[in-house]
Amino acid sequence: MPLVDMPLEELKKYQGRNPKPADFDKYWDDAIAEMNSIDPNPQFILADVQFKNVECYDLYFTGTKGARVYAKFYKPKNIVGKAPAVLKFHGYEGNSGQWIDHLGYAGDGFVTAALDCRGQYGKSQDSNSVEGTTFKGHIIRGLSSDNPHDLLFRDVFLDTALLARIVMSLDYVDENRVGCCGGSQGGALTIACASLVPEIKIAAPEFPFLCDYKRVWEMDLATTAYGELKEYFRAYDPLHKHEDEIFTKLGYIDLQYLAPRIKAETTMFTGLMDTTCPPSTQFAAYNKMTCKKDFVIWPDFGHEGLPGVDDMMITLMHKL
Repeated sequence: MPLVDMPLEELKKYQGRNPKPADFDKYWDDAIAEMNSIDPNPQFILADVQFKNVECYDLYFTGTKGARVYAKFYKPKNIVGKAPAVLKFHGYEGNSGQWIDHLGYAGDGFVTAALDCRGQYGKSQDSNSVEGTTFKGHIIRGLSSDNPHDLLFRDVFLDTALLARIVMSLDYVDENRVGCCGGSQGGALTIACASLVPEIKIAAPEFPFLCDYKRVWEMDLATTAYGELKEYFRAYDPLHKHEDEIFTKLGYIDLQYLAPRIKAETTMFTGLMDTTCPPSTQFAAYNKMTCKKDFVIWPDFGHEGLPGVDDMMITLMHKL
């Protein structure tokens, strides 16, 4: 079998390379406490696009740092009792897509919410005011600050959790039957959401991003999605005098260290030829999960459409 990374048997044992900050757990416990203190003030506005059996709403809510965050929201008509719900997360630099993109879940009876990540191509507000570059790259946004709470992905991760809390609080949603899914950055946010909201029951991350940054660097794959790592060193630390400090700070937003918090039944989808989010980085997170878990492998595929994965995801959600 061709390889771009470790053999599968080694992937199953790999524990990651990026350093973990000593106060990682306190960092995230404090972040959750901050999130829980926020009044999200959700606003549901009837959308311009509607479907025969599904009501569509523009959902706005207030997240950390006062940002007004957006999600597409779908409510199946004629809900009897309480319905299950699915949260969907998009890829890096993208947005929640068109209304019809998530209709399959809503048409199948799931209350559905699709988040726009703040500062990307959707409608969510980016309120982070930080020292250092804001030109390109959300991994490095806030990395130059002395305060690791300025890392942008901290707030994006919390947006996923706050969206989950809002959806779970609705009187027509069964808070015990909520799942989440997405690919690449969406896979990363699936892990983040399930980590920060242990009530999530099903999680389906596809080739998750934002895991084990130092491994990406050492594989010389800090290109495409991770290219901002190389640009950051070139601009701010060309002699790598602060390399350990930089990777340790990135450890606050390294999902391999949030993954042990997941209680959801989790299935990860991975292509072994992935040079964008290398398989070892994905397994660094997967191997730290203590929940009921499984993975599905496409040996000949990389960071691309994995045949059948969308059908597998919605089938998993049928367990809710």
